[in-house]
Amino acid sequence: MYYRNAQAALVVYDVTKPSSLTKAKHWVAELQRQASPGIVIALVGNKLDLTNDGGDASGASAAPRVESESSGPDGDEAAGEEAEEQDATSGDARKVSTREASTYAEEEGLLFFETSAKTGTNVVDVFTAIANAIPESSLKTGRGAAGAGQTALGGRPGEDSRVNLGDRSAATAKEGCAC
Repeated sequence: MYYRNAQAALVVYDVTKPSSLTKAKHWVAELQRQASPGIVIALVGNKLDLTNDGGDASGASAAPRVESESSGPDGDEAAGEEAEEQDATSGDARKVSTREASTYAEEEGLLFFETSAKTGTNVVDVFTAIANAIPESSLKTGRGAAGAGQTALGGRPGEDSRVNLGDRSAATAKEGCAC
C-alpha cells in the first residue's frame, strides 16, 4: 500500500465476510501509525446489494441487524448452521452488522459508509464526504505545492477550491456498473 503524503484513504471491507472487517481494522491501524497525521480515513462496507437493506438509499444509516446469541445442543457450530439457514431463507448475506462497523468507525474517528459498487449505492456520497472532510488549508498548501499561477487543485487562481463531483441527480448506473 502506498500512502506517502496521502490526504485521504478508503478502507473497504465486505459486509458478507467478518474476516474482511478484521483485516480492515489492521489497515486502519497501519494508516494511523504510518500515514500523515491529518489523513482522512473512510471505513466502507461494500456489497450492500447482497443484504436485505441493500435497496435502502441511506445505507450509511441503515437499521443494524441484530445478531443472535442462541446456540443449539452442539454449541456454536449448530448456532452458525442455524444462522446460515436463516440467511439463506431471508436472502440476506450480511455477516457484519452495521452497528458493529459504525461503532468501530466512531471510536476511531473514521467516516463510515455502506455501499454497493455493483449498484452504485452511496458511492458518490463516500467521495463527497471525503472531499469535504479534507481540510481546505491542506488543499491550498498541499504537499507538492502547485506551480506559480495555479492552486493546489491545479486550477486557476481565484477559482473555488471546493471539490465538485457534479450533479448527483444526473448520475445513473450503466447496466449494473457504477461507473
